[in-house]
This record gives sequence, C-alpha cells and structure tokens, in this order.
Amino acid sequence: MQSDSIYLLKVDISVDRMGVRYKLTATQIKHLRPGKYNDGGGLWLHKREGGAGQWFLRVTVHGRRREMGLGGLYDVSLAEAREEADRWRSVVRSNKDPIKERARIRKEADRGDHTLASVTAAAFKARQAELKGDGKAGRWLSPLNIHVLPKLGRVPIEEIDQQDIRNTLAPIWHEKADTARKAMNRLGIVIRYAAAMDLDVDLQATDKARALLGKQRHTAKNIPSVPWPDVPSFYASLSEPTVGNLALKFLVLTTARTTEIRFCRENEIKDDIWTIPSDRMKSGNEHRIPLPHQALEILEQAEIWQKDGYFFWSQRTVISDAAMSGIMKRRDMPERPHGFRSSFRTWCAEATDTPREIAETALAHTAGGKVERAYRRTDFLDQRRDLMQRWANHVAGKL
Repeated sequence: MQSDSIYLLKVDISVDRMGVRYKLTATQIKHLRPGKYNDGGGLWLHKREGGAGQWFLRVTVHGRRREMGLGGLYDVSLAEAREEADRWRSVVRSNKDPIKERARIRKEADRGDHTLASVTAAAFKARQAELKGDGKAGRWLSPLNIHVLPKLGRVPIEEIDQQDIRNTLAPIWHEKADTARKAMNRLGIVIRYAAAMDLDVDLQATDKARALLGKQRHTAKNIPSVPWPDVPSFYASLSEPTVGNLALKFLVLTTARTTEIRFCRENEIKDDIWTIPSDRMKSGNEHRIPLPHQALEILEQAEIWQKDGYFFWSQRTVISDAAMSGIMKRRDMPERPHGFRSSFRTWCAEATDTPREIAETALAHTAGGKVERAYRRTDFLDQRRDLMQRWANHVAGKL
C-alpha cells in the first residue's frame, strides 16, 4: 500500500519543465486513480471512475487555450496518443487552430458523400411530404435524373458552379424549355438544401447559369388533338380487344389522364361512379367521374387483363404510358392520348350548350375564383352524368 502511494505521488507531482515529455508509462496508466495526468508537451490523460479515460491535448493558439480530444483510453494507446499530439502540435506551430483544422480535414474526407446525386436524394426525401403521392411517381426527380445527374451526379456539390450548370442544360435550354426550367429550379432547391447542411456551395450558381444561358426562346405548343368530329372513326378503329386498345378507349370515353387510367382499380368503381383518389389527381383533389354505359362495358372486357385489382395490367405491372401513345405513334398520328381532353372540351363548346363550370369540372379543372369555389359545394355529378353519356354516344357513333 505504501509503495502505491509513493508511485502515485511521483506521477501527480510531475511538472512539464524544460519540455519534459513521456512522463507516463503504459503500466502506470493501468493503476492510476481518477484524475488528470500530464504526459508532457501538453498531452494529458483524464482518468475516470471504472478505469475509462480520455486523452486530450492542451495548447495555446492565438492567445487562447484550447483542449482537443484525442480519443478514449480504451481506443487509443499511449503511443498513439503521443503520435497524435505530435501531429497537432506541428499544426499549432504553423499558427493554425488544430480543432478547426481537424474539422476541415474531416469535411474534405466526407466530400465524396456529398456528391450532387447523394445530396439530391437527401433533398428529395426531405421534400417528399409536400409532393403529391410523396413524389413516388418520379415527376419531381425526372428532370434531374434525365438531364443533370448523368453528367454531374458524381461531382461533389461544393465544386459545382454556374459553368457546370450552363454546360449541362445548354442542349435543352431552348429545345425543351419547360423541362430545362424545371431542372434548373430543382437544382436550386438541392443547392439550398446543401447550404442548410453547412456545405460550402454557391447559392447563386443557378441564377448565374441562367444569366449565361440567356432568355429562353421557346414557344409553348399545345398537345395535338383529334378534331371532335373525327373521334368516332378513331374510336371505331380500336376494335381489337388488346389491353392497350381497351385502356385508350376508356380514356377517350372518360377524358381522364393517362396516369389515372393506368392505375384504375376495381375498388374505385361503385355502380356507375369512378372515384379517383387525390394522390393520383394532378389537382391533388379527389375526382368523381360518372361512367357512361360504354365505359362500363370496356371495364367488363378488361377483366381478362385484370390483376391485383388493376383493370389494365401488362405482364409484371400496369400498362405504361407508351402502351396508349404508342398506338397513335405507330399510325404516324401527331396527336396523343392527352389531346382527347381537348377534343371533349371543344365538343362541349361547339356541339352542346354545356355551362363552362360543368365542362371544366368534367376535366377536373379548377373553375371560378377562390371565393366562388368556397361557396360552390357541388361537383355537378348529375349534370355531368348526362354530359358524359352524350359524349360517349357521340364517340361510339350513336346519335
């Protein structure tokens, strides 16, 4: 017992005079009581109850005393602690703060994890809650996935500047103006997210890129549509009961969008009403479509293709957009499925006396101002039932 007291006394009264170092030994450390022990040169060991401990380096930088943790006693040996202390003392001699320098080095090492692709994925995940259907349809990411990430995805986001963005989007800046605009806007969101991560990014990079690219000279073009008098002949030509033909005929009759058609489920149909849930609607609001008897007949024919409750199934999943648009492409038609909404709307205006708000509601468009909509609590279901049957009769050639 007496020898232990003498041994500990020698350690405790050691002073760092004349640059004396290496005061501790590995054997001594095992028997040290809780307290702080100086190994010399600013290297200290803080021994705790239970045998654990922490190495730290005490230095003075720019007139301030700094204490820098070097690791736990169980993880870092005495020799390793001395080696680390030597390393960071050399940093102090170069008039740098070792704690800030270590943070900078770690940040540099982590830059590989902060590529544009990885930060985009994180930004998208943070934004999902405010996107329709949690963004699962992929529309938010699509402009970046197709036009930006293939070229810049592996680049650390801190290195991306306006020149990179300009060179990436220049090929589509005028030819695909809307897509380029979306890609630029979403890239700006990703860069702002990176700034919130405390990454050293240029928040003005997208604005500078816009200045370099110049004003877009794109003129918006409407999707070509089949003139409403010609719709019956086109509809009649879809005589073969393939899943693509049936889906396209159902689209023409209901004037719904392709995504709404593709994911149409049996449990959404009750009697003659098809209720499309809000997460599949562009407006974000539930939409009811009264089905004419011709549309109900199409669903009966589609039962042979039905799987997992979906009417229009093809092999492993529901049919793709190309299943319907491809029918028109193969016929060298400039028109596309979405254009039948325009065919219907023009028919309403030219061949019927349908009030505007009813025709717009049939297309799930927002009709009227905010105040008007607040007081109008109807979706004109009964009036639209008659309208959709009249449209179906026209389409099917039954006057």
